[in-house]
Amino acid sequence: MLLSLTNTPRDYAWGSDSLLAALEGRTPTGAPEAEVWFGDHPGDPADVAGGGTLDQITGGTLPYLLKLLAAGRPLSIQVHPTIEQARDGWARESGLAADDPQRNYRDENHKPELLVALSERFESLSGLRPVSDTLTLLDALDDSDGVQQLRTRLSAEGDVLRDVIAWLLGGGARTEVDEIIAAIITASAQADAGEWSATLRAIAGVAETYPGDPGVVVALLMNHVVLTRGEGVFLRAGLLHAYLSGLGVEIMAASDNVLRGGLTPKRIDVPELLSILDTTPGEVPVLRGAGEGAVISYPVPVSDFALERVVVDGSPIRLEVSGPTMVLATDGQVTVTSSDGEQLAVAVGTVAFADPGETSITVSGVGEAFVAGPGHRVARP
Repeated sequence: MLLSLTNTPRDYAWGSDSLLAALEGRTPTGAPEAEVWFGDHPGDPADVAGGGTLDQITGGTLPYLLKLLAAGRPLSIQVHPTIEQARDGWARESGLAADDPQRNYRDENHKPELLVALSERFESLSGLRPVSDTLTLLDALDDSDGVQQLRTRLSAEGDVLRDVIAWLLGGGARTEVDEIIAAIITASAQADAGEWSATLRAIAGVAETYPGDPGVVVALLMNHVVLTRGEGVFLRAGLLHAYLSGLGVEIMAASDNVLRGGLTPKRIDVPELLSILDTTPGEVPVLRGAGEGAVISYPVPVSDFALERVVVDGSPIRLEVSGPTMVLATDGQVTVTSSDGEQLAVAVGTVAFADPGETSITVSGVGEAFVAGPGHRVARP
């Protein structure tokens, strides 16, 4: 059985006022449109053509949540827990109401996620940069007391990244934060800041959106990652990250667990954030996809979801499926055919949902789609 899924864009303040409308070929509403959820998560289950929502069909059992994400301004810096951390946090907060502002954990699941860029440029902050590299970056800034204090703390012994983040977010570094942000803005305006020019411009843009926010300096500790269309990034549990701008397809384990670390008016629970944060530094690799021809996969080290990009040029592509599968159209004209011959045209920005009874689907037409599901699928010509 095939079902057509849609949903109303969520109007988070960081959403773009044009990217989703441009993708779907419609007039912008004038309001921010941040995310479209295609899943059965109780926070916003997808709408089913003909009436009802997807959770009424699946019983809320989907292991993944597929989204369109459109960032017009930086999202909050955030991190997601492991399954063990989520279960522990959920149990500790069992006495709090679901909408209690003191609650950190919305469910008992982890939230690894994969984002693949749809815009020609997608900027993010992903993971913590090696300390030695950040110390080199600081050479591009002035010698204000705040910058010197940051350099000293990064040159100390122990888990310095955890210690510095605790210092920045703990409220005791107000003067130093202002001085470091001023130095970032000054350096970004220079004609040539060397190898760090693009990073400093990006962080200065964050500072413009969130003036005086300690998260701006946390952002200075993170890798600036720029994706081009079709490239992706996988974010494991414990990895600090923030999307800055662009349009993408995002898939994650079915969870809404977020611990924030800056760039937000929302509550930041610093001790809980630090308890789940993985401060192991290093580059986060850009995924350029695996495979050749019409089907490109983005292998990830989790079993909750799999994602493939399918480009059809008139020749149908058959995919073996196992479990509930979604086909999200992102360009052109795409049709999905079930194993028993049922056909469904999929408008750009909407999803065809194949229930677990399907053993294969065929994607045809001329265009592009992303196929999501649990586990691995095998493409057939």
